Amino acid sequence: MTIGTDLDLPRLLHIAGGILDGVSAEFVAGLGAPSAVSKGRTDFATQVDLDLERRISAELADRTGIAVHGEEFGGPPVDEGVVWVLDPVDGTFNYSAGIPFTGILLALLVEGRSVLGLTWMPLSGQRFAGHVDGPLLCNGEPALVQPPARLSEAAIAFGAFNAAHGGRYAGARRADLLRALSGRVARVRMTGSTGADMAYAACGAFGAAIAFGRHPWDNAAGAALVAAAGGVATDLAGNPWTVTSPSLVAGAPGIHREVMAVIDEVIDGDWSGRDDLDEEEQTR
Repeated sequence: MTIGTDLDLPRLLHIAGGILDGVSAEFVAGLGAPSAVSKGRTDFATQVDLDLERRISAELADRTGIAVHGEEFGGPPVDEGVVWVLDPVDGTFNYSAGIPFTGILLALLVEGRSVLGLTWMPLSGQRFAGHVDGPLLCNGEPALVQPPARLSEAAIAFGAFNAAHGGRYAGARRADLLRALSGRVARVRMTGSTGADMAYAACGAFGAAIAFGRHPWDNAAGAALVAAAGGVATDLAGNPWTVTSPSLVAGAPGIHREVMAVIDEVIDGDWSGRDDLDEEEQTR
């Protein structure tokens, strides 16, 4: 296959879906796997993460001629050319604890833009797939996306956080936003899986989803799925999402606008949560 601007996205979607189908039994069998590689106090990878990334990456490269950048082993730059980006086990804490909000995330990036995405959730038997020209597919069939009409009728997915932590989006400010949203939406949900949040936002189960992380393997698949469904994907500042974006807010156009209005009202561009943070702390 020649890599260029004339990518056959339906064909690539079909190939990728078949590969993920082929590893789904292994994903299910590994449920409850313990940590194999520690990345932080509550962040880790299981042996299943490592094994699935090797297997999926090898099959994708062999069958499509496109290299893979995975969460565990890295790969070519994600903001140049054409590259797959893979999270073999999204929601690893859930997966290790036996909580079913977990899955496999795969996206195709072209010059940093997510043009195709797949979110496979083998524990619930749900498969979400699509490319930028649509439609969104749920278990292989076009999804009838019927998002709620207003924010007050919607469930909103909110990324997990620690209110005591600082960083780019300080925990205290996330708590401020959560408090404001909780009084304006029908329900707030915190699943612990960015992939699940974005897939459910794409199909209309959630009106929108907010992810505070920047990792492309977490966000790229969901951004593509939401686009396939006719939704909007931006960062928390409202800029169109790309692989270098520091966050992701995605959902149905009307709900997305209302969520962004709440963010602008409550946060007003100040995510620091403190006036005495130095520049390095504020940009982490």
